[in-house]
Amino acid sequence: MCTGCHAEEARSWSGSQHQVAMQTANDQTVLAPFRGESMREPGVNSSFSRRDGAFQVRTSDVDGALKDFAVRYTFGVAPLQQYLVELPRGRLQALGLSWDTRPAQEGGQRWLDLYPASAPGAKDPSHWTDLDHNWNYMCADCHATNLRKNYDAASDTYHTTWSEIGVGCEACHGPASNHVDWAKHTPQSRTDPSKGLVIRLDERRGVTWTRDAQTGQPRRNGPLTTPHELAARELDVCARCHSRRSQFTDAVTAADPIAQGFHVALIEPGLYFPDGQMRDEVYNIGSFMQSRMHSAGVVCSDCHDPHSQKLRVPGDGVCLQCHDGSRYAATSHHMHAAESSGARCAACHMPVQTYMQIDQRHDHSLRIPQPAASARIGAPDACTGCHRNRSAAWAEQVIARSHPQRATPFQTFGPAFAALQSGKAGAADAVEALFRDKAQPEIVRASAIQLLADAGATMQPADLASAVHDPSPMVRAAGALAANGDANLLGPLLGDPLLSVRIAAVTGLMQSGDATSSALAGPAFERAKGEYLQALRFNADRPESRTSLGQTLAAAGDTAGAITAYQGAISLDRAYTAAYVGMADTYRRLGDEAKAEKSLRDARAFGRDQQGAVMLALGLLQYRQGNKVDALASLAEATRIEPDNVEILYTYAVALHDLGKPAESLRLIAKALARHPDDASLRQLQSAYAQERR
Repeated sequence: MCTGCHAEEARSWSGSQHQVAMQTANDQTVLAPFRGESMREPGVNSSFSRRDGAFQVRTSDVDGALKDFAVRYTFGVAPLQQYLVELPRGRLQALGLSWDTRPAQEGGQRWLDLYPASAPGAKDPSHWTDLDHNWNYMCADCHATNLRKNYDAASDTYHTTWSEIGVGCEACHGPASNHVDWAKHTPQSRTDPSKGLVIRLDERRGVTWTRDAQTGQPRRNGPLTTPHELAARELDVCARCHSRRSQFTDAVTAADPIAQGFHVALIEPGLYFPDGQMRDEVYNIGSFMQSRMHSAGVVCSDCHDPHSQKLRVPGDGVCLQCHDGSRYAATSHHMHAAESSGARCAACHMPVQTYMQIDQRHDHSLRIPQPAASARIGAPDACTGCHRNRSAAWAEQVIARSHPQRATPFQTFGPAFAALQSGKAGAADAVEALFRDKAQPEIVRASAIQLLADAGATMQPADLASAVHDPSPMVRAAGALAANGDANLLGPLLGDPLLSVRIAAVTGLMQSGDATSSALAGPAFERAKGEYLQALRFNADRPESRTSLGQTLAAAGDTAGAITAYQGAISLDRAYTAAYVGMADTYRRLGDEAKAEKSLRDARAFGRDQQGAVMLALGLLQYRQGNKVDALASLAEATRIEPDNVEILYTYAVALHDLGKPAESLRLIAKALARHPDDASLRQLQSAYAQERR
């Protein structure tokens, strides 16, 4: 329907990675041969063939036995093509075996095991038949248009629907029926300035970039809005899929701000290095939001054609659209032989990380390399990433010789974030100062709040008040989760225009445990709580969401509903420890210590992580039962398992003190503070116990 008027855009889109993001498996779409090849994984010998026109994979089933499966859809195209298999209860699952689509001379044209080191067994969440390979939850929203997941928790069944597979026009431009109606009218009757579109992606219209004659730096014409609003429509549309994010609902369209249906992950350990360089797969937007280019008003389509997904100009040309080639495409700048791989702009300013063994993704924070600074905080750098036999100190000297007056880096938050994450004294003040610096990107300011909360550091009241009133929804949401249940701060956010902020506010209020708070008694709280419960039920196909649902229902007094939710989480993943711990806590509230203890023993037997939390809960249960010796032993074991867990250390210190070992308690607190010098709760405990001994 769109091609009748938009033929050029349709031509560019045809064959693009958006169009072929997901396709029905047939002779034209399947790139792997399926001609009897075999591949040995640890414990499994899989094979690929064709039968009666269908593409067949013989591999391990959910119970570990070999079985034949028919490929229903292809998934992606370069450098890997994955394959989707349909399983009972409406599930589509992505095989862990993929086809390397690169040319043979580049190492491609082969079957590839995406997880050769892990070898997950049957009924493990990482096995291809289980949770982590489930298309309906993990992948569908970004590989199909107008996706509705439609998960039914009671039957553990999906009834997923879509308008078209692949990323079609309406995925980015929103529902277009009104636009089609508008287009059918004569020009004289077309009075709708929106042209019937739910969103106009016209932010680049009239925007030009000119070079400063003195510095060679590009400048955007026209005034800019505040940084978090820069090109918000286009970035929000792209970020729905090109970001690491959690999702609350699929009842949103391209017209909705991203914070209405999603929460973009912040700069946190495991996902990013402390300086913001990508570590895990974070899909670009979180990196780009850290960049000087984003702060200046550059948007995705300045560099990428949104229909073909190709660069607007190949190679370095895309950068030289704005940057002066006589300055930047010169050996004096890039310090490499002309036309060599090291001379490419992206080699230094957009280094790659490799995912799924061969999929290289460029970091989009567009940073100036800082080898010495990166080395100090344990982050990679572009120089030694290529010159692997050289040191960061060597790279720093080379840069200093060629660029004695080099530009000041835009991303300066790395040392403060690294210091806080490693427990250095005074680091919290430096991180809080980053939040107060309005020149910092919103993702940096929001991340500063989250990192402070994770470190147990208490923000200044004025800063928390500023955070929850910040223009950026990302900052407001982070502030709400760090507000320690303060009803005065969180109450107004229950009516925030964006769902992610309202959910953060209601979560913060419910975690406070203050059931008498006036903010928990009004209609605004009930509406926001209902939205939060709806979001948890939307994601009830995951054990973590059912566990959060159990915690929320328990806090609201619905203990029967909470236990059902925890049991549901365990049915999805028997090794999901947090569900056992939550269920034990609910039984404790009901006064059923026997069932609480059984839940904790089950967590110890079946759980795969968070064993420190299990032993903490078990120690507290034993303490309540009067079994002091076993309680101390369990708490000691908890600290052995998680020696940096502040909650465990705090609890163990209190138990030691209360059971007549004050000196040992103070020694433990001192040791804990050496690792967590900014933790306010440990400081207060140390002060109180030291005062007793005077």
